[in-house]
Amino acid sequence: MQYDLEAIRSQFPALSVRDGDTPRVFFDNPAGTQVPQSVVDRMSDCLLESNANLGGYFRTSELATTVVGEAHAAMADLLNAPSADEIIFGQNMTTITLHLSRSIGRQMQPGDEIILTRMDHDANVQPWVLLARDLGLEIKWLPFDLGSFEFDLSLLDDLLSDKTKLVCVGGASNLIGTINDIKTISRKARDAGAWTYVDAVQSVPHVSTDVQDLGCDFLVCSAYKFFGPHQGILWGRREVLEALEAYKVRPAPDQLPGSFETGTQSHEGMAGTTAAVDYLAWIGESMAGEFQDKNQKYEGGRRRSVHAALDCLFEYETGLVTQLIDGLQQLPGVRVQGITAKDAMARRVPTVSFTVDGVPPATIAESLAKKNIFVWSGHNYAVEAAMALGIYDAGGAVRVGPVHYNTKGELDALLLSLDEMLPRANVA
Repeated sequence: MQYDLEAIRSQFPALSVRDGDTPRVFFDNPAGTQVPQSVVDRMSDCLLESNANLGGYFRTSELATTVVGEAHAAMADLLNAPSADEIIFGQNMTTITLHLSRSIGRQMQPGDEIILTRMDHDANVQPWVLLARDLGLEIKWLPFDLGSFEFDLSLLDDLLSDKTKLVCVGGASNLIGTINDIKTISRKARDAGAWTYVDAVQSVPHVSTDVQDLGCDFLVCSAYKFFGPHQGILWGRREVLEALEAYKVRPAPDQLPGSFETGTQSHEGMAGTTAAVDYLAWIGESMAGEFQDKNQKYEGGRRRSVHAALDCLFEYETGLVTQLIDGLQQLPGVRVQGITAKDAMARRVPTVSFTVDGVPPATIAESLAKKNIFVWSGHNYAVEAAMALGIYDAGGAVRVGPVHYNTKGELDALLLSLDEMLPRANVA
C-alpha cells in the first residue's frame, strides 16, 4: 500500500474550489482544517434523520442516542482511551477548559501551585491564571530554550514541589511547532503528586496519541483541527473525573460522561467527529499497511487503523515541513521561529512560523492572500511564546501549516511567491 495523494485530495470538496481561475491553497490549517465529504454527509444525515434530544421513546431520539454513543467510541479509539465514558464533548477546547477549571479548583487550597509554560496557547494559560487569582494560588512558569525551541525538563524538576497540584502543557506548540515530551512531563508531575492537563489541539492532528501511554490525567483536543467540525473533546482519567464535582444543572446525569457535558450537545458535531475519525481509519486501512504492523499493540479494527494512519501521515508531513523550512531558509531576511535541523523533524509538527527583517507579518499574509494562498499572521493566541521570542510587539509571525492533503507543488508556489515579494519588501 502506498500513500495516494490524489485519492486523499478527492475526499475534500474545498480543495477544488476556485476563485475565478485561481485555486485556493490552504496553509491556514493550524487554525482549522478542511473536511472530507464524509463529514459533511454524516452531519447532514444527523440533522435530517436524528434531529432530536436524548431520552425520548421515539425514533429520532433513539437515533440521536446512537450518534452520541458512536462519537464517544470514536474518540476513545483515536486517543486509545480505556473507556468511551472518559470522553467529554464540549463546544471547543477553550470552553471545556474554562468549565473544568472550576471543578479542578475545588481540589485546591490557597498557596497551592500550578505550573504553566511559556510555550502554550492562551487557552491553557489564562483559565489557570484566572483560577489562581480567584483562589489565591501561585503560578510558576516553565520557560523554553530560545535557541532549541524546546523545554529543558531539568527546570521542571526545580519548579515541582509538594505544593504543586497541576501541570499544564501543550502536546505541540501552535506557534513554533515543537512536540513536547508529554510522557516524561506527566511522569514527573505524577511523582510529585500533581495532575497533568495537556492541550493536544495541535498534536492530535499530526501525532498518534495514546493517553494510556502518555500517563497524563487530562487531554483536550478539537475536531476541527483534525478534519472534522467545530467541536471540542476532553479525555480525563476516570478516577480523576469521578473525584471532581461536576458543575451542572440538577436534571443532568451524575455519571460520566454526561455529568460534564453541560446542556444539549451538538449532535451533528458529534456525528461529524465520528466521520473524521472514520476518515483517518480509511487511510489506515487503505494506505498504511506497514504502519498497521507497527501498531499491533492496539486491538484490531478502527483503533489500530487510526493510529497507523497518523504514523503514515506524520511521515508524509515530515517531507512537507522539511521542504518548507529548506525553502524559507534560502529567502532574504527570513528567520524560522522553531526547530529547523533536518535530524530533528520528528520533534516538531508541520506548523511553521517565520519572521522577516523589516516586514510586518500581516503585510506578508495579506500579499499571499491576494494570490489565494492562505496563511495566518500574528501571535495566534500563543501570547506567552510570542513575548518570549520578542516578536509580540512587532506583530508576531507568519504561520504556515501544511497538512497531509497539501502538495509539494503548493509549497513551491508559496515559496516562489515569497521570493518574489520579499526582496521588494526589504528594499522598500
